[in-house]
Amino acid sequence: MSKPKVRTELEELGEFGLIDRVTKQFKSQQESTILGVGDDAAAVNSGSHLSLISTDVLTEGVHFDLSYFPIKHLGYKSVVVNLSDIAAMNGIPKQITVNIALSNRFSLEAIDEFYEGVQAACENYNIDLIGGDTSSSGAGLFISVTAIGQVTKEKLVKRSGARDKDIICVTGDLGGAYMGLQVLAREKQVYLANPKMPPKLDEHEYIVGRQLRPEARTDIIHELDELSIVPTSMIDISDGLASELLHLNKNSNVGFRIFEEQLPIDNQTYETAISFNLDPITCVLNGGEDYELLFTIKQSDYEKLKKHADIHFIGHVEKSDSGAGLVTKQGSLVPLKAQGWVHFNQ
Repeated sequence: MSKPKVRTELEELGEFGLIDRVTKQFKSQQESTILGVGDDAAAVNSGSHLSLISTDVLTEGVHFDLSYFPIKHLGYKSVVVNLSDIAAMNGIPKQITVNIALSNRFSLEAIDEFYEGVQAACENYNIDLIGGDTSSSGAGLFISVTAIGQVTKEKLVKRSGARDKDIICVTGDLGGAYMGLQVLAREKQVYLANPKMPPKLDEHEYIVGRQLRPEARTDIIHELDELSIVPTSMIDISDGLASELLHLNKNSNVGFRIFEEQLPIDNQTYETAISFNLDPITCVLNGGEDYELLFTIKQSDYEKLKKHADIHFIGHVEKSDSGAGLVTKQGSLVPLKAQGWVHFNQ
């Protein structure tokens, strides 16, 4: 009698475990493949420079809810999340392709609006739409964008370069996109209970904007270049600060210490979190979708950045592989855990 087949649920692996499983058997066969799976973007030798390639899929009902997500903003965000991956490799985006699959519930006018958002992103970031595909979908909207960028070989930054005594930096502020999502979800429930009740979004304009229309921090890449700074490691913050720190920890094989009192949080994010009975620091660590940059620099580069209004120094790297931890205001060390978005658990 044959043994019953074992069924492993995808939730047991998670997104990154699944990626590791399906890609570990693939070995690079082309000399031009410099960097494959495992970083924010792949790197391919293109002669005088490296071409960077990144792709993402956005699925209706998983990544966005069209009941409160304007489709023009969705077009813009679909591009930005990929450009952020190029920036995380210290590169500059140049081109994109856009693929969509949609059901017949979408009108031509809706698709025009989506591509108006795509066009706005192209104009804002000086990139070209060079191709893509369209297909029908049995239900919902599926979007896949591929971004192509460039970086010189000596300026490529990976997740694996952090070293002892490096300074941990982060751009902008964190937790805002997550709290913007909470506000939008609440207003959706209010509307469903009473369609005559107008949404109350005016007092949450900043954090709602962080969710609906994020920006890729390509400006920081240009500024670092002007200051002759090449980070030792870098990643963009899409799944939450804690999760991204753990990625750097795993890839660089060094310890990370960040300090609660140094974490950047906007006042609107803080106050909204309190009103939702949420811990603001938890939102900063695990919120995700801020698309800011997390990177490490040599101590010798500190003087060049110490007065930068939008770069915050939140901790340091330790020589031993002691994981990633948060030092609280009380001085306690709390190990960081990735508690942001988890795929395959619906």
